[in-house]
Amino acid sequence: MDFTLSDEQRMIYEYGKSLVKQFDRAYWVEKARQRAFPAEMYQQAADDGFVGMMVDEKYGGAGLGMLEMALLQEGLSNEGIPLLSLIVGATMSMSLISDHGTEEQKQAYLPGACRGDIRFCFAVTEADAGTNTINVTSLTRSVKDKGRYVLNGRKTFITDAECAEYMIVVTRSTPLKEAQRKTDGFTLVLIDTKVAGIEVHPIDISIEVPEDKYTVFFDDVDVGPENIIGEVDRGFEILFESLNPERIIISAVCCGLGRYALNRAVEYANERVVFNGPIGAYQALQHPLARGKTEIEMASLMMRKAAWLFDRGEPCGSESNMAKYASSEAGIYAVDAALQCFGGNGFTKEYGIFDIYPIVRLFRTAPLNSEMVLNYIAERDLGLPRSY
Repeated sequence: MDFTLSDEQRMIYEYGKSLVKQFDRAYWVEKARQRAFPAEMYQQAADDGFVGMMVDEKYGGAGLGMLEMALLQEGLSNEGIPLLSLIVGATMSMSLISDHGTEEQKQAYLPGACRGDIRFCFAVTEADAGTNTINVTSLTRSVKDKGRYVLNGRKTFITDAECAEYMIVVTRSTPLKEAQRKTDGFTLVLIDTKVAGIEVHPIDISIEVPEDKYTVFFDDVDVGPENIIGEVDRGFEILFESLNPERIIISAVCCGLGRYALNRAVEYANERVVFNGPIGAYQALQHPLARGKTEIEMASLMMRKAAWLFDRGEPCGSESNMAKYASSEAGIYAVDAALQCFGGNGFTKEYGIFDIYPIVRLFRTAPLNSEMVLNYIAERDLGLPRSY
């Protein structure tokens, strides 16, 4: 594996340095505190061609891969301006439609999405089927029209559900007790978020980010063949094609935000004078920051390896999970070390360091908690018995 970035990849990675001149960390924080989507920033990224990076050029995209999308998000996060909507939209939804949608679906949704005219959210998590995706919302055949279906149930912690125009919903179209294998009977549907039967309720979370979370209720929502992505009852494989990219790009966010916090801490440690010199001269601060830097860079390498494997169609479940685990832990440690460096100033709104902590801490828990990640690695890579 060659870790050298091409000129194009380097440009993508450094795009955050350009975007931050127009939409800086203060802009992002203001939107987060207002619970307002960073529409101008998102539109600029779309205008510059970065939202549709994983979409085929035929439909207005750049035809690039997971590595480029991860580099984009890592570079944005390096500047303290992660676009979390790129996780559920550009990475999980648009690339999935580009790879598995019908020609009609691609023509109808992708050009507009690449331009930034429409956004997607991705609905998989449920209150009674969080980590256990096997038990999800039901899709049943319509009694009125045999060619159509009815969607009932609810999803929770769905990012951007109110503002997104379209939603990809993971459903179970064959009851678990009737399926030959527990992974049989899944169907992915693409629906308009404003159709009859959908209600969206905000979740009041403690983390300040621009993209809110919602609970979504489905009450006899009409679903036709035009809404199905892939084949009925055969959506599980498609679903898992989106979950590895989710873990990869979240790894990119954690690495970038950890790096941003460390860079801020280094600047502060070189300027802050206590007693006879800058506090950065004290090993009690140097060593945690150096450790944080080391762990962030190692996690970033695993993240890039996972993306590289994904783009080649090779198995990358283990690498994606390792990257997600390593980067969330490294991000938490790096931000904590930066906080200790800033002392009391780290907890003020003026310096804004503590604001970063809840986001990286979230990713130890979501979208898949670290305990389940370690279970996967223990079972798949170490050959240990299944524990659940």
